[in-house]
Amino acid sequence: MMEIRPVNWEVDGITIVGELRIPEGEARFPALCICHGIPSGKPADPGDRGYPGLAEKFCLAGFVTLIFNFRGTGPSGGNFDMLGWTRDLGGAVDYLHSCPQVDRSRVYLMGFSGGAAASAYVAAHDTRVARLVLCACPAEFRRIVVEKRADFSIEHFRQIGLIRDSQFPPSLDDWADSFREVTPVNWIDRIAPRPLLMIQGKDDDLIDEEQAWRLYEKAGDPKEMVIVAGAGHKLRLSDRAMDIALAWLGKPSLLSSQAPHEGQ
Repeated sequence: MMEIRPVNWEVDGITIVGELRIPEGEARFPALCICHGIPSGKPADPGDRGYPGLAEKFCLAGFVTLIFNFRGTGPSGGNFDMLGWTRDLGGAVDYLHSCPQVDRSRVYLMGFSGGAAASAYVAAHDTRVARLVLCACPAEFRRIVVEKRADFSIEHFRQIGLIRDSQFPPSLDDWADSFREVTPVNWIDRIAPRPLLMIQGKDDDLIDEEQAWRLYEKAGDPKEMVIVAGAGHKLRLSDRAMDIALAWLGKPSLLSSQAPHEGQ
């Protein structure tokens, strides 16, 4: 059993909309904030339960679990920009710290792709984050900042509804600079000595394995990397990947520095 509670908070005058799941019981629970990636604009798989299904899995395992929409996505307000996403996530950490059901010493983040980048940045700047799981995390935003690919352009994000205001961004250079600022490889070494788990799909066609190794090599201890055979970019769809994350978050004995290995 669990309680499901709609929640929201304000960041930069923007309403950020989320959903909190609370396990049954009177104890203070560890808390996990799950951070989605940059939407592709493609239709969802009808059989995909999405982040609510993932939040339910972790809540049933004993975590107060928070999911939310970053600015520019879903019911949240505002327009997509990367630094703004880090401030939205900072508001999520504030919210979890205000919850009476949460053990404040055990507030964890798990981010996917662009949400992993935001999570790495926030964890590097906010020591209230006790553990971090990065799933399919880019080392840098080459497709936006360097390659300027059409499927990562301002026009693309307007077409799929992530940029909603015609006057946004006021400066294209500043918007691109926000991605440069959040670049995960520039911040990953500031997470130690808090434990870090990186999960990478062997068959990821968007974030190549080399980027994961760049991040892993720069990160401090304790750290662990798992390459999941047969998994693609959407690691939340991999039972193997999510079971690894759940076991790692739930068992302190797994938090010592370990050699990287491949999931079966």
